[in-house]
Amino acid sequence: MTEHIVSAFENELKGLAQQVAEMGGLTEKQIVGAIDSLIKVDVALANRVRAADPVIDAKQREIEELGILIIAKRQPMAIDLREIVGALRIAADLERMADLAKNIAKRVTVINSSLPMPKVTGGFDAMARLALERVKDVLDAYAQRDVAAALEVWRSDGDIDALYNSLFRELLTYMLEDPRNIGSCTHLLFCAKNLERIGDHATNIAETVHYMVHGVTLADERPKLDTTTMVATGT
Repeated sequence: MTEHIVSAFENELKGLAQQVAEMGGLTEKQIVGAIDSLIKVDVALANRVRAADPVIDAKQREIEELGILIIAKRQPMAIDLREIVGALRIAADLERMADLAKNIAKRVTVINSSLPMPKVTGGFDAMARLALERVKDVLDAYAQRDVAAALEVWRSDGDIDALYNSLFRELLTYMLEDPRNIGSCTHLLFCAKNLERIGDHATNIAETVHYMVHGVTLADERPKLDTTTMVATGT
């Protein structure tokens, strides 16, 4: 390719990465809004989180269209192609994270102050802080193409699982102690699971960063500490 074409191609790749970074910022904002609305039982904030979801959906479509256009125009190979494929994968994970945040907000609109709420906001706050930290760290790893930082996020997924396990058992205890807690605790269980899944998507992005840089997928099995399935089934 001529120097002019190479420069244009590099700018297109940078533009694609910038779009992913912007989508990451929007997604982080959605997660913060969702957890704040849950802890405060703030229906107005929850509705704003839900209303903002189409913006992120549109951003993902924009990234997909741009990536496909670059592939069609430039026919990239090797690391350049991985850059584009990686951006598309990460955008898909970010869109799913935003959906999970929206789902938390939807639960808030069902829960209201007349329902008995167990004192578990500290557990949710801890999970939310950890999930947000993982999202921020992995997006920074993507921006820097820092595989070591991405692997730190990947290896630490069990920390969120451990908090989820603890919160799961605590909510079950509240439900057993007082049947009036069953309604609110059921919604909170779904919210906790959504936060745990946000952590899973952060590890997906970490795997994508590794693929983008090295051209191979991680061979090791992802560390998981979610034991709630065994608790629920008695196995």
